[in-house]
Amino acid sequence: MDKEYTLSYLPIFEEDIVKVRDYISFDLANPVASARLIEDVEDAIHKRLSNPEGFKPYKSKRDRKQPYYRINVKNYAVFYVVIDNVMEVRRFVYAKRNIPEII
Repeated sequence: MDKEYTLSYLPIFEEDIVKVRDYISFDLANPVASARLIEDVEDAIHKRLSNPEGFKPYKSKRDRKQPYYRINVKNYAVFYVVIDNVMEVRRFVYAKRNIPEII
C-alpha cells in the first residue's frame, strides 16, 4: 500500500513566496506572471506530494537530520524535507542566488 503524505509549510517559505509575488506584481508590474508563478509552484508541490521521497536528495554542505529535496519551478527552487508522513516545504529561492549559503 502506498504511503500517504500530508503537506506543511514553514512560515519562512510563505515569507519567501510573498516577497517574490510582490516583486513580480509590483516592482515588475506584472501581476499576471506573478499569479501564474504561484499556480505553477502550487501545482509542482501537490504533484510531488504523491511521492516526495522518490527523488534524489539535494546535496547540502550542511549536516542535516533530514535530507532536503528540490523542486525546480521556472527560475526558482522549492526546498522541502520529509518527516515521517509530512512533506514540510521550507524555502522558495531564486535559482541564480547562492543557494548553498541560503539553504
